[in-house]
Amino acid sequence: MINKRWYDSDPILKEALELLRLSPEETQTEAANFMLKLQEQVAAEVIEHVYDIINTYQGKGNRWYDNDPMMLKGVELLRNAPAKIQRVAALKLLIALEQKSFEGVELG
Repeated sequence: MINKRWYDSDPILKEALELLRLSPEETQTEAANFMLKLQEQVAAEVIEHVYDIINTYQGKGNRWYDNDPMMLKGVELLRNAPAKIQRVAALKLLIALEQKSFEGVELG
């Protein structure tokens, strides 16, 4: 079976992003703020690549997160983070979404 989306191959990423997609707007905003903290843990070239993607897809793409600039940036940072950081962030994102609170949830 071929995965259609970049996060389909990892069950934690898949569940976290599906839950995020179905979350209320306020929760999505908190989640985006959480994911934006990834900037502190990824290399400058990753951040540059993320900004290129944002310029290409913001408001024009078909993905559920393309129309919200903050969510687009957060998800792209997650997507382009090193695998270890990506998995830790996805797990913490999933826990926070299930608890319906990002209070006290940190990446580091």
